[in-house]
Amino acid sequence: MQAPNSPLSGRLVSLDVFRGATIASMMMVNNAGNWQAVYAPLEHAEWHGWTFTDTIFPSFLWIVGVAMTLSFAKRVERGDDRMKLFLHAARRAAIIFALGLLLNFMGKFSIATLRIPGVLQRIAVCYLIAAAIYLWTQLRGQLIWTIAPLVVYWALMMLVPVPGIGAGSLEKNANLAAYIDSLFLSGHMWSSTKTWDPEGILSTLPAISTVMFGILAGRILRSNWSPSEKTVWLFFSGNGLIFLGGLMDLAFPINKNLWTSSFSVFMAGISSSALAFCYWLVDVKGWRRWAQPFAIYGMNAIAVYVLAGVFATLLGRPWLTGAGGKGLSMKGWVYQNVFAVLGSPRNASLMYALSFVLLLYLVAWVMYRRKWFVRF
Repeated sequence: MQAPNSPLSGRLVSLDVFRGATIASMMMVNNAGNWQAVYAPLEHAEWHGWTFTDTIFPSFLWIVGVAMTLSFAKRVERGDDRMKLFLHAARRAAIIFALGLLLNFMGKFSIATLRIPGVLQRIAVCYLIAAAIYLWTQLRGQLIWTIAPLVVYWALMMLVPVPGIGAGSLEKNANLAAYIDSLFLSGHMWSSTKTWDPEGILSTLPAISTVMFGILAGRILRSNWSPSEKTVWLFFSGNGLIFLGGLMDLAFPINKNLWTSSFSVFMAGISSSALAFCYWLVDVKGWRRWAQPFAIYGMNAIAVYVLAGVFATLLGRPWLTGAGGKGLSMKGWVYQNVFAVLGSPRNASLMYALSFVLLLYLVAWVMYRRKWFVRF
């Protein structure tokens, strides 16, 4: 824990705002009141394509890269030992990975079927690898390490034959990423699929590039350009990546579950443009009052995510007795007796999700007021 005298001093507030909006969005889409009644933008694309929900996780990974640049650059410039910085990153990555495993374990309480991959696990792995790249390369090397995983992943997915399927298949359960997951993660994958994992092994390659795109954006923010120039370059690069990702989609479809190279590029473009918008409003124009709740969310993002997982698990346990003597969770009881009577199924489901977001905000607000800022 750290309790600085001024939690906003020396910070890029717009990055906290963007991070907080991303985490709040993640809480909303992950905690629908009724999964059978969800508005389409609040669900993942069924396979190829994207929705609002598909932008959330890559945005957070991209933000990790931006924050890494802002943090590490200052320490490198003052002469801190790079190996010590890397070991600090390794410790942080190990803790985040362990927290991800803990959340997965809480869901099933079974080691035999424990899901090994996950959101926090992917963040940890990508953060650690990107930290090594940042600490021991310069701009040219960072550009190479941004592009190379995208090219290698495309080549592997499109050119390497899968036994019994062949090369170039991107169908569910019939692609190289799913095949590798089945070899190394059998019995330890996402319970909704069991045969492949959206945070699987091979698709981590382009996810690393997502972090690297954030690192490159961080270099723009640390440049000697004026705030207006930084905003323009973030917008320009963001829109360029969106256009490039759209072109790549023609040959290698945008797909969150496979984290295709086009998905990584396209989502990095959306993130860069979104941060440019936040940066201009919050840090350049100084319009911060509207953004304060998001900034509060963003200053304890990982802690809020972990607490959300714990709350969701506890609320989903069948503690109560429902009709016919069947187990009823606290979530089920609250949804049926409070939200379901207030509107249509979709609106009731959304209201429950927004209430969950508000609950987590209250927790984040208390932490902010007490100056509790969790640094893993």
